[in-house]
Amino acid sequence: MIRLAPMLSGLMVMLAVVVSPVHAQSEAPASANSEAIFSVARDGYSMAGLLSHRRDVKKFRYGIALFAGHPGILRLREEAGQMAFDLRGNFLVRSRRHWLDDETLVIVVDAPSDQWSGFSQHFRETTRYGEDVAALLRAAGEQFGIKEWIAVGTSEGSVSAFHAARMNPKLINRLILSASVFLPSRNGPGLSWVAWDDLKVPLLWVHHVDDPCKFTPYRSAEDYAAKTKAPLITVRGTEGWRGNACEAYTGHGFVGVEVETVQAMRAWVKTGVAVKEVGH
Repeated sequence: MIRLAPMLSGLMVMLAVVVSPVHAQSEAPASANSEAIFSVARDGYSMAGLLSHRRDVKKFRYGIALFAGHPGILRLREEAGQMAFDLRGNFLVRSRRHWLDDETLVIVVDAPSDQWSGFSQHFRETTRYGEDVAALLRAAGEQFGIKEWIAVGTSEGSVSAFHAARMNPKLINRLILSASVFLPSRNGPGLSWVAWDDLKVPLLWVHHVDDPCKFTPYRSAEDYAAKTKAPLITVRGTEGWRGNACEAYTGHGFVGVEVETVQAMRAWVKTGVAVKEVGH
């Protein structure tokens, strides 16, 4: 295991990278996939992601940066020599393995470590956050030969993904927003006040037709797709629906149709063609 060097003080952003190859016990299938904590040291804090890829592949064309829903804080860590993290049930976290193939790597982006007590939507708009995400993706891209980065956000993670892509158009090549928070809530404005003209990369919307969350209505997805002149993939059908409306195991989290939804997003990444509907 490569361990992080002691943090330096001052204004210089640190370039140390740590990859901790400890494997999840319950989620990573007993297959050829590998998972690790990938971390870059910043100025007094760290920026980390949960890295997943095919074990025997060293270089990848596509890097998929996933931004989980509320609160967006994975708290990536090691406990007793094992990898531990929160938000395991989130749609993008639990379905991450479905992106993987011999040319695709996934990194689930954690909040900066100094934001673990409260990762506000307003912080995600800041230049510092854009630089934090860029530092993580650049380091992973250099190590794994990534040619294209695609940011994918779900629910409140759509706010993170949008601003990361807005601030890094030369690094992040495309953006996918799923089950997006369109309406303001006590957590912040969501996507209700962003300047879409500031986004300079291709955009794809993905939304469940029966999304029950009051902050993420399907009708808003239709309106925003028309407003941004971007394709919308409509998802239908669920299995195992349970929990509150805005939680991960309802139509809001694409429960029961995770594989079809990820496959449709991955097809758009590789071909530029978006199907109109998936599911059943």
